[in-house]
Amino acid sequence: MRTPHRMTAHPFPDDHQPNAYDHPYDHPYDLQDDPPDRYPNPYDELGALGGAGPLEDFLHEDEPETGPDGGPDGPPYEEPDEAWSPPNHRRGSRRRRRHLAGLPFAMKAAVLVVTLAAFLTLADRWALLYAEHKASRTLEDQLHLTAAPEVEIGGFPFLTQLADDRLDSVRVTVPDVAADRVSLAKVSATATRVRLDSDGPADVHGARIPELHGEVLLSFDDLNRELGSSQVTFTGHGRDQVRARGTLPVAGHELGLRADARIRRDGTRGISTHIGGMRLDIGDLATYRPGARASEGLHLTPRSAARLAGQTARARALLSVPSVVRRLGVPDTAVRRALRDDTELASLTGSRTFVRQAMRLNLLDVAAAHPELLKRLGLDPALLDGLSRLTRPVLVDQLSLGFRLPHPADGRIRLRDVRVERDGIRVDVTGTGLSVGR
Repeated sequence: MRTPHRMTAHPFPDDHQPNAYDHPYDHPYDLQDDPPDRYPNPYDELGALGGAGPLEDFLHEDEPETGPDGGPDGPPYEEPDEAWSPPNHRRGSRRRRRHLAGLPFAMKAAVLVVTLAAFLTLADRWALLYAEHKASRTLEDQLHLTAAPEVEIGGFPFLTQLADDRLDSVRVTVPDVAADRVSLAKVSATATRVRLDSDGPADVHGARIPELHGEVLLSFDDLNRELGSSQVTFTGHGRDQVRARGTLPVAGHELGLRADARIRRDGTRGISTHIGGMRLDIGDLATYRPGARASEGLHLTPRSAARLAGQTARARALLSVPSVVRRLGVPDTAVRRALRDDTELASLTGSRTFVRQAMRLNLLDVAAAHPELLKRLGLDPALLDGLSRLTRPVLVDQLSLGFRLPHPADGRIRLRDVRVERDGIRVDVTGTGLSVGR
């Protein structure tokens, strides 16, 4: 039996040089010896590097090699420990106080004065607002107004004026003031040098107004709503004229209305309106002008009178009434020829003389004696009856824009100027010796 033996022969020749293709255990060494480490430790290699690296400097702090006296043999120097104290968060406030302490006295005084003045001004404005509100309520109750007026007290400061029982100026604006048949859109007045009647700043009984200047506005929008009932429109024309245009219902018919009003001052406290040029248009058939003069009444329009030449039936009906023929001034011989021959009829009714005479004929007079004739001319008898009751005073009253200012218990109010503007009628007012309250 063959006994095992250790092979000591090298697997490579003696002159073999190791290379990268050799197996790690195929190098020529004695298998009985412990094999060396084939993979070195990287930390050992790092430690074997010469000098201390950055990591070593970070992990280990250098200790002083000298003592407090600089000698090499002394103990290492150690700084004395400081006693711990809590952080002071009020250091900034002390710094600010030091900054304020460094300000000059004049600047401190100026800041104090400005602050005090601001508080005094605020108190003065609050007192002013309270006084204006109280005065507004007092005027509303005493004058029986439908809305509280707007009161503005002028002058500054207010408290010193109140302590002296005087006011430099007071402006009062009153909206929607009733004045006869119309409403005044706005009444504004400014009183100066007002003297207060009081027992102290907190107890004011009334005021005396030595002088007042104001303005009254009669708005066209209000006139259109109150007088015209949204059917008549008032517009300004010139400095003292107002035009009324619209429709007026009469006996179930909508008649076109045209009128001109001249605005005048009536005494010292009122204005009046002179209504002229009033007329009601019944389409293009006839025109009604209230009054008793020859040019007034119910008359055919120029177009309607000219159309009679082509309306044979209406022309014959008109010429068949002797009283109408006499009013027209047509000779009897011409009337007879016209009634027998249509050509003669057209020639007669188409002449300018006949048209002018037909326009002068007052149809209301004809209607009283011959109501059927007007029906043949196209006029409603009920309309004629309504027009006969629509007299001039009735129309003037419906279109009147006049009003009068109230008479004060003390003092006097006067109208200075009346003018027509785009938005309405404006009146300048002055007053003297007036009083309010007790």
